[in-house]
Amino acid sequence: MEPTTTIRSNIEDYIRKQGYTLQYFADISGVNAGTLSAIIKGTRPIAMAQLDLITQGMKLEEGHFYEIYGAECFVESAPHWRRLEPFLLRCAELDKLDCIQRVIQQVTDDRSYVSELFELAESMFERGQKKAARMLYECVAECEKYQHSERLALCQYRIFTLSLGQDQHENLRAAVHFEPYINRLDEERQLDAIKDLANTYSALRYWDKLFTLADELGRKAEIIQTYTKKNVDKASRVTSYPLFVYKAYSSLLKATASERLGKYEEALRYTKAYADLIKIIEPDDEDIFYIIKFKGWEEANTYLYHLLMGDKNVLPAYVDFIERNQKELLPALVNIMEAANKYDMDVDEVLDKFGVQMTSVDTLIQGYSKQVKLDLYITFLVELSIYHLARGRYEEGMKQLMECLASAIKINNQSDIIHCVALYEKYRNKASKEIESQYHSLMTEVENYYEKKEYPVYSLA
Repeated sequence: MEPTTTIRSNIEDYIRKQGYTLQYFADISGVNAGTLSAIIKGTRPIAMAQLDLITQGMKLEEGHFYEIYGAECFVESAPHWRRLEPFLLRCAELDKLDCIQRVIQQVTDDRSYVSELFELAESMFERGQKKAARMLYECVAECEKYQHSERLALCQYRIFTLSLGQDQHENLRAAVHFEPYINRLDEERQLDAIKDLANTYSALRYWDKLFTLADELGRKAEIIQTYTKKNVDKASRVTSYPLFVYKAYSSLLKATASERLGKYEEALRYTKAYADLIKIIEPDDEDIFYIIKFKGWEEANTYLYHLLMGDKNVLPAYVDFIERNQKELLPALVNIMEAANKYDMDVDEVLDKFGVQMTSVDTLIQGYSKQVKLDLYITFLVELSIYHLARGRYEEGMKQLMECLASAIKINNQSDIIHCVALYEKYRNKASKEIESQYHSLMTEVENYYEKKEYPVYSLA
């Protein structure tokens, strides 16, 4: 059944109400008069380019007729890829996701265009049209009949990366859902997938899981490197980075996991391991870029692990490193505050030195993935609040604690929410009326969040 209002009837009504001749409207819209006549009579389908010109000629916003166009061309009649592809592309450009959803649900009933939709999703992904791309990937994944196909695995990988956001609980769900598909990917692409999954578990503080994935990353990189030529053309390379980067990053991740588990000597051994792995013979410009990065991490982490073992003498050198490497400011401050709280160090001079940068969240969280940045920032705030509260600076400590709690609620980080609440209860009698009010407001926000969650109702009926 045709829509009650068609595009043809809209054009015809507009021309009549404006008192235009067909030729005059053809002139102002840029569509040939003969073509326009055939479109109105229904003897010629409307191409996307013609629809956009007609819409502009009628002084309507871009995409005004897309919902009707989708119904007329792809739901009520058999779709053709030659017309469907430009429609989906234009919808993606204008962020008309509802139109895309309606059409692809109809089109994929017979799975005729699964391959084409996948290629289009890849094209959208490359152009940064991520919401539209995700819809197509989800559609292809649902329609893929071969459950062990590489295309299905790649769709799941793309969906995983596009799903990551501020909500740590949702990030965990995305990671758990994607993990079984890793081994179905192309071997080289597996390296990036494992790296992305490891970064996610790192932000979630699953240190044992991080160590396991890091070990798998290093092992697979080693295997691939045995049969891959060094001078692979970057344009034809599947991996995002040179192979030695994955091997070195594997050791870096193991060092991170070891440090978070309190195994500082072990962390130092893994730091030496990735320092040895970046000694490349005849490195090219790209190699040199990553060698410099790892050298910086080696220096910073060597100071860090000694500091966390209680060696206060490395603090001046560590601070000097931060001044020379501002992108490492946030992780370095987290480390310094943790060491200060663990060993009762006075780091007021450090806080004074970086006071201006500490007031800007954007300055603090540059240079890392979104998930890692948010986790680091919250850890910094909680350690900073502990530091001030332990020294009797209750106003400043409570201020940092409320900011930490608000940030933890924003990303649904339940462990940090609980930690903040426990700290508040410990120092509750030191809270000002303003802080009390802020705390109750934040707790109301938490309560409202859980009240909105829907739980399944189970029944044997």
